[in-house]
Amino acid sequence: MRAGHQFARWGGTVAETAEEQKSGASRGVSEELARNMAAGWADTEAHDLRPIPQAARTAARRASLSARFPGERLVVPAGNLRIRSNDTEYPFRAATEYAYLTGDLKEDGVLVLEPTDGGHEAALYRLPRSDRGNGEFWRDGQGELWVGRRHSLAEAEALYGIPCHDVRTLADVLREAGGPVRVVRGHDAGVEAALADRTTAETDQELRVFLSELRLIKDTFEIGELQKAVDSTVRGFEDVVKVLDKAEATSERYIEGTFFLRARVEGNDIGYGSICAAGPHACTLHWVRNDGDVRSGDLLLLDAGVETHTLYTADVTRTLPINGTYTDIQRKIYDAVYESQEAGIRAVRPGAAYHDFHRAAQRVLAEKLVEWGLLEGPVERVLELGLQRRWTLHGTGHMLGMDVHDCAAARREAYAGATLEPGMCLTVEPGLYFQADDLTVPEKYRGIGVRIEDDILVTEDGNRNLSAGLPRTSTDVEAWMARLKS
Repeated sequence: MRAGHQFARWGGTVAETAEEQKSGASRGVSEELARNMAAGWADTEAHDLRPIPQAARTAARRASLSARFPGERLVVPAGNLRIRSNDTEYPFRAATEYAYLTGDLKEDGVLVLEPTDGGHEAALYRLPRSDRGNGEFWRDGQGELWVGRRHSLAEAEALYGIPCHDVRTLADVLREAGGPVRVVRGHDAGVEAALADRTTAETDQELRVFLSELRLIKDTFEIGELQKAVDSTVRGFEDVVKVLDKAEATSERYIEGTFFLRARVEGNDIGYGSICAAGPHACTLHWVRNDGDVRSGDLLLLDAGVETHTLYTADVTRTLPINGTYTDIQRKIYDAVYESQEAGIRAVRPGAAYHDFHRAAQRVLAEKLVEWGLLEGPVERVLELGLQRRWTLHGTGHMLGMDVHDCAAARREAYAGATLEPGMCLTVEPGLYFQADDLTVPEKYRGIGVRIEDDILVTEDGNRNLSAGLPRTSTDVEAWMARLKS
C-alpha cells in the first residue's frame, strides 16, 4: 500500500467540509495538527517560465481546428487517472488529441474552444495547486504532498500560452453554456456526463476524425521529436545486444527490462508494449508476455520504440541471431525479408499511392515463396488470391507519430486511399512467419519468424530512413553485434 493513500484515509479527503478540514474534526486529526500543517510553507511560485518549444505550433493547430468548426464549442479532455488495483493507479498518459493541441500532459485537464465572432477563444481547465490552508495538499490522496507539485494556473498560462481556469468549475460552465458543442469522447466520463444531452456520437466522431487527419503531416518540431525517439531506440537496441548472454540465463523479460531502462532514462516511456520474441515466439505478431527462453541458435525478434517526453514514439524491429550468427536457413529467410523491405522503402515517395509500398514488399515475398516451392505460381496468381498471406500475415506498415498507429480515426480516403505527401511518417515492416506447427512447410522453416521495420519520413524528393542508425543487412547485423559484444 502506498503511504500517501494510507495517510489520506485517516487524514481525511477534500470531500469533507471546509470546517472539518480546518478544524481537523474528522478522522481523528487534531486541531493543532491541522493548524500546524496549514502554516509555515514557502512561496514557490515560478515567475520566469518560458513557453514550451511547441507553443506556437499548438496555437496553429488550434486555429486549424477553429476554422473547421466555426460557431461550435469544442471540448478536448486529457483524461483521468484509472485505478489499477485498490488505491494504486495506472501510469497516466494524456489523450493524444489534448496533448497535440496544448502540449500539456497532466491528468484531468480539458481544453475548451469557446466560439466567438472571429473564431474561437481557447481556455485550459486544469487542477490548480493544492490548497494548503484547507489541508487539501496533505489530506487528499492526490494532494501535492503525495503525488508531487503541479503548476499553478498562472504558471500553466505561461507555459502553454492559453488562459487557465480551475477544472473543478468546468462542469457548471459546460452545463450553463448554450449553442452547438462537440467533445472528444472516451477520455473523461465527467465531461461527457455534463454534455450528455447536447452531443451526438456522429458529430463527436467528426471532431475526432478531423483531429486524426490533422496529424497526418508532421511539422519540423514533430519530425525532430520522432528522430529523438528513434535515436533513443537505436541505443536501446544496442543495450539489448550487449546483454543477450544475461537474457539467455533468465528470459525474454531481461530484454524487455533492458530496453525499458533506456526508454525511461531518455524518454517518457515505451510507445507500446515491447515485443521481445525469441525462437518460435517470433511467429506471434503481438508477443508481449516476454516470459520465454532465450536460446543460442535461435532468433530474437525485437519490436520496440522509445516514446519521447512529448509523446512521439519510434517503432522499430530487428530480428537478431542470439549467438551473433545466422544459420543458413535463418539467413535465407532474413535476406528475403530484407529484399522485400528494400522494395517497400523504394516505393515511399511523394505522389505514390499509400498502398504502393505494401504491394511492392508483398510481391517480393510472393516471388520468394514461389521460388522456394512453398506456393505454386505464377506470382500474379498468388498475389491475386492473397496466398502469400499465410506466411506474411499483416500489412506492411502504418502511420507513425504521437500514437504508434497514428491517425487511426482518419477516413480511408485521407489515409489508406490517399497519396503520400512530404511530412508523412510511416513504418515499412514486412515479415515472414513460419509457425512451429505448420505442416505445409519443410521442418527446417518451422518456428522461424523474421520482421524488419524502419521509420520512414516522406520528403520532397523521396524518403529518409529515420532509423538508418541500425544495420539491416544480415552481414551488417552480424558485424554490428560482434562489435557490441567485443
